[in-house]
Amino acid sequence: MKLSYSSSATFLFACMSRSTLAFQPISFLGQSNQKMTVLPTQQSSHSSSKSTLSMVTTGPLNCRLVGIGSAAPKTILTNSDLESVVETSDEWISSRTGISQRRVLLHPTKGGESTDEGEEEESIKTLAADAAKSALEMSKVSPEDIDLVLVATSSPDDMFGDATSVAAALGCKNAVAFDLTAACSGFLFGSVTAGQFLTNTGNTYKNAIVVGADALSRWIDWDDRNSCILFGDGAGAVVLSSTDDYAGILGSSVHSNGLGYNELNCGYAGSPRLVETPGEGTVLSTGSYNRLAMNGKEVYKFATREVPKVINEALEAADMSVEDVDWLLLHQANIRIMETVAKKLGIPMEKVITNLASYGNTSAASIPLALDEAVREGKVKEGDVIACAGFGAGLSWGSAIMKWG
Repeated sequence: MKLSYSSSATFLFACMSRSTLAFQPISFLGQSNQKMTVLPTQQSSHSSSKSTLSMVTTGPLNCRLVGIGSAAPKTILTNSDLESVVETSDEWISSRTGISQRRVLLHPTKGGESTDEGEEEESIKTLAADAAKSALEMSKVSPEDIDLVLVATSSPDDMFGDATSVAAALGCKNAVAFDLTAACSGFLFGSVTAGQFLTNTGNTYKNAIVVGADALSRWIDWDDRNSCILFGDGAGAVVLSSTDDYAGILGSSVHSNGLGYNELNCGYAGSPRLVETPGEGTVLSTGSYNRLAMNGKEVYKFATREVPKVINEALEAADMSVEDVDWLLLHQANIRIMETVAKKLGIPMEKVITNLASYGNTSAASIPLALDEAVREGKVKEGDVIACAGFGAGLSWGSAIMKWG
């Protein structure tokens, strides 16, 4: 779907998902849950994001964030570079989105083999593994002590998932590994999911790695000046360890609304393939996907309306208020979304963590990538409370109140 240059597309984040995970209320039933709310179905698809199809809140989850890491491709595309690709300008992009450059994966030239310099070609798998390795090194947890590797991505190298390959690359021989698809909400949904594994009575899980990694540069239309300016590729990861009496995830709230699917998606395309069965044959489909499509005006309204609400829900689940928050960390979509959400919450912009200017919208990678930089720069310190929120295709959105360290 094409959007006019003057439309609200520049206001929005955009994330695709090959198959969006819908968090059903039953998913999080456990002793840490505080409440569950299911609201009535909407009347029309255009009002689809105005109320909730499913929502779950959790109270404190006894797991500690002990390590964080990130990785991004070497190749940088600046706004000025894009001036030769589409009709745009550095000033126009930066003033409307807050983005100055983005990192992108290149097309593989050797089928994923090592380069002439002996390095493995960059991919979602290598970025995810590099981010997780950095997080492991900070945590001082042995790879063999990892019980769960969860990779949140909508753009894996392998349609069947990348988590097992990432776990193998890290040497996590004793871990179960799987992918989770929830677009730009993926890392947040994944963190809450891992927290449940680490907290629920009877589980033997002690340590988990959660990775957010995406390469939406593969799925956008590079001839569409409304969308190609927004996205970059990258990966971020955290290590979570179970504890007896310390909550690193203080409260959370997650939502999904499939009636908003048409506002933001990357749907199946396919091409006909005649198989010469007896008679006239059978027309099957050779798989492929469309370019990312979005309704800019509706998605912007969805994000700025629902994100403040879901953060307040997570704070309520944590028995906290906005005054208890040290940092606000949103999915790095668009600076205007961040400014609007912060204003509605009454949080000054100096307490908003952002690296959007350097990376663009990296989908599921954006929250851990920004947090990694903030931790390593000494901005976020041990014990700091961070209100995180992810939002994206599905539609999906959620918040988790986290304590670092």
